[in-house]
Amino acid sequence: MSVSLDSLQPDHLFDGGDMDCGSGLILLIRQQMQQVPAEGLLELRSREPTVADELPPWCRMVGHEFLGSLGTIAADGFQRHFVRRHDTREETTALEKDKAQAREYTWRTRARSTGSLKSSVYCRNFHFETGQPASFEEKDAHPSGIEYLLGALAGSLSTAFATASIAAGLEVDDIEVTVKGRLHNVLAHLGLEKGDPSLSLIEMTGFASSFDEAQEVRQVWEDVCERSPILSTLKKCCEVKARLALT
Repeated sequence: MSVSLDSLQPDHLFDGGDMDCGSGLILLIRQQMQQVPAEGLLELRSREPTVADELPPWCRMVGHEFLGSLGTIAADGFQRHFVRRHDTREETTALEKDKAQAREYTWRTRARSTGSLKSSVYCRNFHFETGQPASFEEKDAHPSGIEYLLGALAGSLSTAFATASIAAGLEVDDIEVTVKGRLHNVLAHLGLEKGDPSLSLIEMTGFASSFDEAQEVRQVWEDVCERSPILSTLKKCCEVKARLALT
C-alpha cells in the first residue's frame, strides 16, 4: 500500500543546504543516518537539484529505501527527500571507511607554460589562465598568482558563508568578501635584493545584510572562517585580520 509522503513523520531531519553529493553530502548523510533507528525515517532537505537524481541510486547501493521527494526548488525553497533506514550491519563500518577516504583525499592540479607571462592551469574538468606570480599593472591579460590565491580565499569564504547561513536557517543576503594582501619584500620577489618575498599581511572583510540576530550571523561567519582550509593555512604563515560588517 502506497503511503502519502505528506503524512510521513521523520525520526530525524537533516538540512543539506545547497551541497551536492560530490561535495561531501553523502558523507554527512551517512553521519546523520546514525541518529535514525532501524526502519526509521530520515528527511533530507536540499536546495541542490542534482540530489533528487543521485540520492535514489545511492540508497539502492547501500541498502536503504528511497521513498520519494516532495516539492520543487524555488529561489528560496528546498526539496524534501525521504529515506528509510534498513538495518544494514555494515553502515557504521562504511561510514568510517568514507571518513578515512576523505582524510586521505588529494587535490590535483597541473600547469603548462603557454606563452609569454602566461600558463594554463588544469584541474578536474576545468582550466584557467594565470599570468605573472605578482603584477603591478593596472591591466593585464590574466590575473597574477597572488590574485588567484587571495581570490580563492575570498570566493571560498563567500560560498561557504552563504551555504552555512542557509543550513542554520538564517536569511543572509548581499554576501561579499574583500581580501587585500601585502608582501614582506616585493623587491626580493623581483630579484632586486635579498629578503623575504612571502605574504606579510592579509586583511579580509566580509559584508552581508540580515534581519536575523547579529550574534547568530557572526557565529556562522566565525565557524566558516575556522573551518576554511585556505584561511587556516594562511594563518600559519602570515598575519590575518578578519572582520564581518553587517547591515
